[in-house]
Amino acid sequence: MIEILRTNDLVLISLVEAILTGERVRYFVADRHMSALEGAIGMLPRRILVDAQQESRARRLLAEAGLEAELRPADSHDA
Repeated sequence: MIEILRTNDLVLISLVEAILTGERVRYFVADRHMSALEGAIGMLPRRILVDAQQESRARRLLAEAGLEAELRPADSHDA
């Protein structure tokens, strides 16, 4: 899986999930439950990961939704 977005913004995560779910793009939200360790202060970012075969499609869908600035660079596959 490839990381395409990293954020603390729960609203943004919900929007991305809605877009990807609506378009049937497989994704995973990593670190979603880290708030149990951090005390629910939202310090640790959550990561959106997509299947490698669907990465370009996911990036295109999110860019079309106006979220291009939120995306990690395509060459930063250090997740």
